[in-house]
Amino acid sequence: MAGRFPRTSPEAAAAAPGTTGVRTSLVRTPSVRSRGEAAIKAALFLAAILSVVTTVLIVLSLLRETISFFGDVPIQDYLFGDKWTPLLRGDQQSFGVIPIIWGTLYLTGIGLLVAIPLGLLCAIYLSEYAGPRVRKVVKPILETLAGVPTIVFGYFALTYFTPNVIRALGFDVNQFNALSAGIILGLLVLPTIASVAEDAMSAVPASLREGAFGLGASKLQVSLRIVFPAALSGIVAALILGASRAVGETVIILIAGGQTANLGVDPRESYQSMAAFIAATARGDIPTGSIEYETIFVVGFTLFLMTLILNAVSIGLVRRFRQVYE
Repeated sequence: MAGRFPRTSPEAAAAAPGTTGVRTSLVRTPSVRSRGEAAIKAALFLAAILSVVTTVLIVLSLLRETISFFGDVPIQDYLFGDKWTPLLRGDQQSFGVIPIIWGTLYLTGIGLLVAIPLGLLCAIYLSEYAGPRVRKVVKPILETLAGVPTIVFGYFALTYFTPNVIRALGFDVNQFNALSAGIILGLLVLPTIASVAEDAMSAVPASLREGAFGLGASKLQVSLRIVFPAALSGIVAALILGASRAVGETVIILIAGGQTANLGVDPRESYQSMAAFIAATARGDIPTGSIEYETIFVVGFTLFLMTLILNAVSIGLVRRFRQVYE
């Protein structure tokens, strides 16, 4: 083989007929397109770094005031105390965070009882039953609902839903109550759950549906026994995302839920969430550096840890139930 294809030296190649005698460089010259892609890559990298740095700075700002708070208040009193009155004075001042943690979880639970069944039913309908025309109309409207300012939901719950719906149904509720705030909170979270779950179900390959129909399955059986389990990872992510959204909601609870740190279970009474306490206290007249001021940051840090745990659980569940289709 070596005799059939003799080697040609670089000098001979340069002096070959039809060449200019200039040695060709193998180094790639950057084009306008490659420079643009490199610039976009650098911009995306800077955006990622900026988000990480911002998160770290937020955690550090919360952590600094939290450490200062626990220098004055024992951590066991904060974590296990059942009385939350940080803005009072003297012996009546107490820093047990359990009542507002319970208020946050209780209001979130009421909201999810409304949002999860309605959201999943909407997702199943849009993915499996609605025609293309209906889907093009209904889904944008549903997603637009998620963009309505939460203060609108709050005043709707306070001025209309409580007096004209809850009391009209025979419930003797206070003006500020967990039932009204929780139901409207569920309506706020519903579009998020429905939209994300519908996207997950629509991503299931059509071959799975066709195979089930070929075996004689009905539309309902295909929806609940084939598509729903196949999209379970995305549905779980939708539920956790909705729960995180509900846990951090502020304005609806502040306006319609009240500001009472309550450990009860009566939905007719007023409750206070952690986010609502932060908003109500931050707009008050409290001196910077005081123990009352530091409670804003310690509650914010606690809320941050709760949402972080929810997100970690979401990632773990998604990885566990994820199904990859070739």
